[in-house]
Amino acid sequence: MSDIAPVQEQSRIKSLDVMRGFAVLGILIVNAAYFAAPWQTGLNPSLPPLAVTEETLWSWFVMHVFFEFKCITLFSLLFGVSIYLVGGEREDKARGALLRSRLFWLLIFGLVHATLIWNGDILFTYALTGFLVMLARSWTPRTLLIVGVLLLLISIGLQSMFALFIDFIPPPKLAEIEAQIYTPSPESVQATIAAYQGGLISATLENVSTWVEFLANSLVVLIIRTAGVMMIGLALYKLGFLSGNAPAWAYGLFVALGAAALGVIGYQAWLNAQGGFAFRHMMAGGGFANAALSILASLGYASVLILLVRAGARVLTEPLAAVGRMAFTNYLTQSLIMTTIFWGGRGFGLYGEVDRPTLMAIVVAVWVLQLIWSPLWLARFQMGPLEWVWRRLSYGRPVAMAKA
Repeated sequence: MSDIAPVQEQSRIKSLDVMRGFAVLGILIVNAAYFAAPWQTGLNPSLPPLAVTEETLWSWFVMHVFFEFKCITLFSLLFGVSIYLVGGEREDKARGALLRSRLFWLLIFGLVHATLIWNGDILFTYALTGFLVMLARSWTPRTLLIVGVLLLLISIGLQSMFALFIDFIPPPKLAEIEAQIYTPSPESVQATIAAYQGGLISATLENVSTWVEFLANSLVVLIIRTAGVMMIGLALYKLGFLSGNAPAWAYGLFVALGAAALGVIGYQAWLNAQGGFAFRHMMAGGGFANAALSILASLGYASVLILLVRAGARVLTEPLAAVGRMAFTNYLTQSLIMTTIFWGGRGFGLYGEVDRPTLMAIVVAVWVLQLIWSPLWLARFQMGPLEWVWRRLSYGRPVAMAKA
């Protein structure tokens, strides 16, 4: 790998950086509830301490309709592209070795992040999925699209299995499931809050326990979905869509499809709110529109951002591109900031103490911070600090960070 070096600034594809920046910022607004309160509040908007009211419903609605599932899907599309940009064709042994090294170190970062910082980590899942998708990086766009869409449909089907069989589940068992994943008792909620507000050890143990529970219940379905989306992203890059080289009408088409998808998701969200976010309603299809149509919304966002790059809207695209070039640093920094605010032992211990509008204000403040500091950092350095660490480990040799 001695003749392989990190891509230089002038060789980067601006549209990819802009989309990555938008995605990593959008991921935070979705993750915020899971940082600030028991994870069940992220599934059940009516659950205290983040229970929505008529006055605060907008804060959940904006997050759910415009960001939830869309930004992580967009980020997964782009990660599929990065597998090819780093690893090249499968016949390229040197770049293949570099790709395996990068995924290995990403796995290590993910383990540290998930256990010691925050249980909602996605890096571990991306690394595992990347080791699978890298085997398909030389497939044709057509094959990638077919397999990717098939995997996505399988994951949607698996996510919908509970809805199909909910009427056959005995009422006592259904009540047990509801108490575990959707409406835990006030005593259970308070115990979780106390653990995260307590010392560093209690918060860390609770965090690890939640992450292990997530792995046991969701990892397989998440890998299937993520692999499918990564393959779709790689196919669209090879076709010139995600690199910004498709005709304008193609982007216009996906803007329209994305807007229609958001409309359907918004209508489903309104129905959910009208139904009081009842467990049976939500499990029987309340989240189906979002899970099924988020890919179209994500491609709609991608199209808007690519058109902005092509139109030269630098006042919007340059800060996003800087955030995207430092996506690894910004993603982990978000976790450090949010756990410092909400965890006890290493922070202010506000876990379970804020409402959704306040949480939204905190997210916007972090967005502003990252949109300011990313361009300032990149004015002096070629890459973010954690990008440098990751590349230094992956290449196994010194990597220059400061600009010449």
